[in-house]
This record gives sequence, C-alpha cells and structure tokens, in this order.
Amino acid sequence: MTQVKLLALDLDGTLLNSKKLISKANKQALAEARQRGVKVVLTTGRPLAAIRDFLEELDLIREDDYAITFNGGLIQRNTGQVLSKTVFGYEDVKKVYGLTQTLGISLDLIDDGDVYALHSPVSSLYPTCNAMLNHIPTDFSDISPDMTFNKGISSCDALLLDKSLPSIPKEYHDYFEIFKSRDIILEWSPKGVHKANGLAKLIQLIGLSQEEVMACGDEANDLSMIEWAGHGIAMANATDAIKTVANRVSPFSNDQDGVAWAIQEYILRKG
Repeated sequence: MTQVKLLALDLDGTLLNSKKLISKANKQALAEARQRGVKVVLTTGRPLAAIRDFLEELDLIREDDYAITFNGGLIQRNTGQVLSKTVFGYEDVKKVYGLTQTLGISLDLIDDGDVYALHSPVSSLYPTCNAMLNHIPTDFSDISPDMTFNKGISSCDALLLDKSLPSIPKEYHDYFEIFKSRDIILEWSPKGVHKANGLAKLIQLIGLSQEEVMACGDEANDLSMIEWAGHGIAMANATDAIKTVANRVSPFSNDQDGVAWAIQEYILRKG
C-alpha cells in the first residue's frame, strides 16, 4: 500500500464529535501521524474564521501547514497566504437568490468571515451553526455588483430542505455545485468547487501524488474527496452514498474516535 503523506479531514461529523470537540484519542493519533511526517489538512465547508481555534488546538499554524475551506473554494497556508481562491460573482448569487425565494428557503452569502443574511421567506438557522462569524442582516438590493462571495448557504428546517431538493432545476446543477453538508445546511458553490479539486490543487503545489492522500468524511460534500483520494475512509455515521464510494468504512463513528481508528490502521499500522 502506498504510504500516506497527507491526511485530509472533514470536521463536522468526522473529526469533531457531536459536542463539536476533538477527542483526546483523535488528537493523540493526529500528533503521532504528524511525527511521522504526515501533513494534516482540515478540509471543510466552513470559512477559515470558523476553524482557527481547531488549527491552534492541533498546532497547525506553521508556514508549511495548509487548510482547504469553503469545500475547496479557498486553499491557503495557515499563516494566512492564499494559494487559490474561487468565488461567486453578482449574476451567480442573483440566480441562486431568485431560486431560493421561489423554493421558500433561506440564503446567506459568505465572504470570508462575514455572512450576509438575506431577507428570505424563512429565518436562517446558520447563526446557530457558526455563531462566531459576523452575521449581517441584508436586503438583496444592498448587494453591490462588484461584490464577490465564497459560497451560499441555505440553512433551515431539514424537512423543508429535503422537500426543496427535487425542485431545483437541472440547469442549476449544471451551473453550480449543490449539496447538503448537514441535515439543516444546503450549500451552493461555483461549478468545480469541491473538496477533490481543492486537494488536487494543493498536492500539485506541494509535490505529492493522489495515491499518497487519505481522506476521511461523512457527508455529501465529502463525497468527491473520498472517491478521489488514494485512501477514502467513511465514518460509521456517514451517509450511504459516502460508504458506497469509500475504500473502507470505519467501524467507529465520529463519537467513537473514527479518525483515530483510520490513522492507526493506515498510518501508524497498529490495526
């Protein structure tokens, strides 16, 4: 088996437990993996501002530490240097906003750490998911044509989102990346922005191969990297779609140190 040199980790439902904490076992396993020279890359739909505490907790703040945020839309050194960035333009967000209004769901537009909470038919639940971000109530008429955004978020009742999904026209799927990252979060990103593409760009920059990447995840926004990575590991709590494309399904969930198990099996070889 090809040696793992980069470990790509989703956060919610994967590295983090249900209390949004990194367990002692996961932290210890990550420290041992890094001692063996493995790069640990948090690969998440969250903005950078929402993962800074985790980067500091894991001591991933050196010049040669990297993070992939916005589901691959932003790649950077954890010291702050942006290596790659893909954003929405005004016409894109106008198109998405029009559809969400028709569907009766919320839409928040994210620009780094700022969240523009657009007036919508239902209240957004996104502040309950990422309270540390700067949430700004906004009318769409206040959005300037020269503004750009990392992604859009529809966060509302899970049943309402699931009911809305079949009503999204095919042309929108052709033009945007649309997927759920949690039961109450539907994400809208520019076409081609997903975790596999983000990882492909990063390994090209730092000189690694696809076969040397292990990725762990659980939700729809992890599917591309689980399928792409040399070693794709699904958590026990992952969706059926993720388990289908994974090389292996962990016998343990995010609440049972599933990441630590994957590291022990594939990096530390303690299995």
